[in-house]
Amino acid sequence: MGILNEISEQLQIGKAKLVKELVQQAVDAGIPAGEILTEGLLAGMSMVGERFKNNEIFVPEVLVAARAMNMGAALLKPLLADAGIKASGRVCIGTVKGDLHDIGKNLVKMMMEGRGLEVVDLGTDVPPERYIAAARDQSCRIICCSALLTTTMGVMADVVKCAEAAGIRDSVKIMIGGAPVTDAFCAAIGADRYTPDAATAADAAVSLCRGEGAA
Repeated sequence: MGILNEISEQLQIGKAKLVKELVQQAVDAGIPAGEILTEGLLAGMSMVGERFKNNEIFVPEVLVAARAMNMGAALLKPLLADAGIKASGRVCIGTVKGDLHDIGKNLVKMMMEGRGLEVVDLGTDVPPERYIAAARDQSCRIICCSALLTTTMGVMADVVKCAEAAGIRDSVKIMIGGAPVTDAFCAAIGADRYTPDAATAADAAVSLCRGEGAA
């Protein structure tokens, strides 16, 4: 449908007000909310994610696209709830204790929401126990830990240990990321997945929520 393609295209260039108007037009035309979400908004954010991953666009473009996505999604939320359509998975995310950097975390959150995931944002300076409580209380499939400092990345190991001690390690995947983090560190602490950028993190989270393992 032409209007869904237009929603996708306008979202990709960050035309938030126009995206909102087009979403309303699509709703008024009787197009199902789930279709508008997947073939319009999420399709657009998926393209944004790919272009960001390929260094064709940068953080400012992602931010304006995410704003357009959120404005359109706000119109659809009550309709999606009425239709019984749920997010493809729930994730909690935060920057680890001792670390106040949040730009990377916020980008990952936007990309994950752009792939249809529900994201519980725990903010910055998050102690291991808070990740565990959020995962347990809000039925999160994935815990995502971000760190920008070599002095704080060790807290990620504590998150893994806390999840094991709480008896939720088998049911919750742990993803890690940030400038000093590596695949080798991920393996060393027993986390499930390291990703080098926000778009790849979103792809990995979708795969994990579908039960496709750590690949």
